[in-house]
Amino acid sequence: MARARSVPPDHAAFAELPIQRVTLGHGLSLAVHVSGRLTQQRVPVVCLPGYQRNMSDFTGFSAHFNRLGAADWPVVLIDLPGRGRSDDRQRAEDYSTLRDAEDVAAVLAALGIGPVVLVGQGQGGQVAMALAANHPLLFAGTVLVDAGPVTDSRGIVRLRNNLAHVESLRGEKTVRAGFRRMLAGDYPGQAEDRLDALMGRSHYLDKRGRARPLYDPRLVAALAEINFDDVLMAQWPLYDALRCAPLLLLRTQLSDQVRRETFDEMVRRRPDATAITLAGQGSPALFDGTDETAAIARFVMDISQQRLGRAA
Repeated sequence: MARARSVPPDHAAFAELPIQRVTLGHGLSLAVHVSGRLTQQRVPVVCLPGYQRNMSDFTGFSAHFNRLGAADWPVVLIDLPGRGRSDDRQRAEDYSTLRDAEDVAAVLAALGIGPVVLVGQGQGGQVAMALAANHPLLFAGTVLVDAGPVTDSRGIVRLRNNLAHVESLRGEKTVRAGFRRMLAGDYPGQAEDRLDALMGRSHYLDKRGRARPLYDPRLVAALAEINFDDVLMAQWPLYDALRCAPLLLLRTQLSDQVRRETFDEMVRRRPDATAITLAGQGSPALFDGTDETAAIARFVMDISQQRLGRAA
């Protein structure tokens, strides 16, 4: 049986993201946010967040996209199992990229949509690659954001250690200060209230002033054996599966998830792809400026024009 997640109903990060639930055949209930109108006249955009992240990372994207594109353009945000407001998987060993990909395929079928432009950040991009390998006809295009076939072990160790530190802190003031120090390295120059809001995308504060994760802790426990200098197995065949559709590659300047040499090889293998570096930020991308969202909007509009004969 799936395990329902407990998330404060008034959590600020989710205030602008009402959800519908999609219950899958194996009993998992996934949280899905749909903005705009799902229609055959527009290619939907489907967003998948990073490893332990949730749909709140795309809050700014969804708002900016509709201002830059066309009103009511369909944008779908999905919390993968064990993240945000979706159910946890029953067993820790049930978490896998391949299972996540099949669950995304089931959600798209339940919504009656496809082909789509799939936007994947971090692990969400790896889920997109796995989905393309088995369901290429679901793809009208792909956007990878700090995602690729080789994950940097240094980023995994840093993530694991940082989360262990902030989740061990006691007292609201101390916890907020810890998160601000952690996040300031990825988002230099951001005001403290902005860093506090970013904290709320991955954690909430309980009544005792402790940081509680908006994800299943077993996801992070699975990273325990990875070391700083490990060389993780490359998945280039999965990346090559994305040849089924146009590709846009985004990498944040301060990312420690995808090494520069990996990104360069991704570009070399797909000379038809557009590659963009997002300056002054780390992962996950904030999507709070117009430049990065405008790049995705142009990509989607071009695909819509080519496939449907219209850009709006």
